[in-house]
Formats: sequence, C-alpha cells, structure tokens
Amino acid sequence: MSATTSPGSRWAGYLLGFSLGGFFDGILLHQILQWHHLLSAINSDDLRFQVAADGYFHAFMYVVAGAGLWMLWRSWRGGGAVSGIQLTAALLLGFGAWHVLDSLLSHWLLGIHRIRMDSASPLFWDLLWFVVFGLVPILLGWWMGSRPTGGSPGKPSVVAAALATLATVGAGTQALQPPRDREFTTVLFAPGTAPGAALEAMSLVGGRLVWSDPSGELLVIETDPGTWTSTLYRHGAILVSGAGLPAGCFDYLRV
Repeated sequence: MSATTSPGSRWAGYLLGFSLGGFFDGILLHQILQWHHLLSAINSDDLRFQVAADGYFHAFMYVVAGAGLWMLWRSWRGGGAVSGIQLTAALLLGFGAWHVLDSLLSHWLLGIHRIRMDSASPLFWDLLWFVVFGLVPILLGWWMGSRPTGGSPGKPSVVAAALATLATVGAGTQALQPPRDREFTTVLFAPGTAPGAALEAMSLVGGRLVWSDPSGELLVIETDPGTWTSTLYRHGAILVSGAGLPAGCFDYLRV
C-alpha cells in the first residue's frame, strides 16, 4: 500500500512550516541575537512603534500556526492518509517559503528591515539567510516530496504529525516567554493614555518603574516574582510581555 498525503495535511504542513519560519526569526533574531525588529528601518527611534510591530507580527504567526494545526487535525479526523516523509517535505517547503518571502518583500522590495541592521554589509547577511534558511529547505523539501514512498501510512504518519504539532506549540510557547534571568515586564498602553494613568496602573500591581518612553505609554517595570501582570489589561494596557499574549520578546529589548 502506498502512503500518500491528503491535500489537507499537505497544506497543514505548508502553514505549520511557514509559522515555524516566522517563530524561528522572531526567537533568534528579535529575542536572542537582537539584530532587528520587524520595522527597524521605519521610524527606528520610536521604540513604542517597534514594540507594537513585533507583537502584532507574532500574533499573525499564531493565527497561521493555529490554522495549520486545525487543518492537520481535520485531515486526520477525516481519515486522510498522511505520509510522514511528505508531511516533513511540506514543513520544509513552508519554512523555506517564509524566508524567501521575508527576503524578497521585507528586505529588498519594501526595505522595512535587514537581517543585520548594524552590519556594514547588510546584503551579505540577507543573501546568507536567503540561501541557508530559504533556498536550502525548499530544495530539500522538493527533493523529499518527489521521492516515491511506500509502506503503511499508520505509524510514520502519527510520529510526523505529533512532531509537527510539538515543534509548533514549542516554538509558539517560547515566543511567549520573557527571559528567565530578568524580572522586568514591558507594558504598552493604548495611544492617548495619560502618563499618570499608566503609572497608577503600574502601582496597582506593585510595579517599580525601570524605564519609560517620552510618551509615557511604553513602560518597562520591575515586579515581584509571581505578580499577575495580566491585570494591567484592565487598566488600559494593550500588550503586556509574558502575560499570555505574543509579547514575550518585549522583555529582550535593550533600554
């Protein structure tokens, strides 16, 4: 019996791979290496603007990942045969597609950021990322997908689907997390929030001000371990790092 991949599971693989590419960039380049923000080349002096853009970028990746997981579950529940090799090929194609799209659109067409904003040769890093994380996964995925597969689709497909799910959930969870060696929380309040109102909200959770942007709408605060900073949403905050929304990378900002 030949193990094939249903159209639904194949598209699930594309979407999950695409979201993994976005999470990979966000975790490695935004959080760990801190080489750029999503809109580093636009209004770079406005940290509030950069923080919001990164948060909404991660929110979009969660939507894509959620759609991919839903399609994978729906395909599986519908009885579609899932080849482990073909699903892995779809993941690689989606992962590479994210980096090709990011390079063509974000780096070269729109110019909203480069891989290394502080490099004297930004094109070198753009091309390196384009080849290593874009073209190579696409070529590998195409090669794997074009190979004939055989055998029972049962056990390998279960393993592949489980690994794809775990990788996506793991990457998404990591994107939510603030750094463990800090007790800082970054809070973004709605536009027009008075500085006094933001400071009052901070005091309600026992926070201590570490840094604020000139508008007073973006605060970095220090809180005691175990503080429920999510309560700030009830007092005008629209994004709170580490509070269960795609804002964990905010605590990695150098201020």
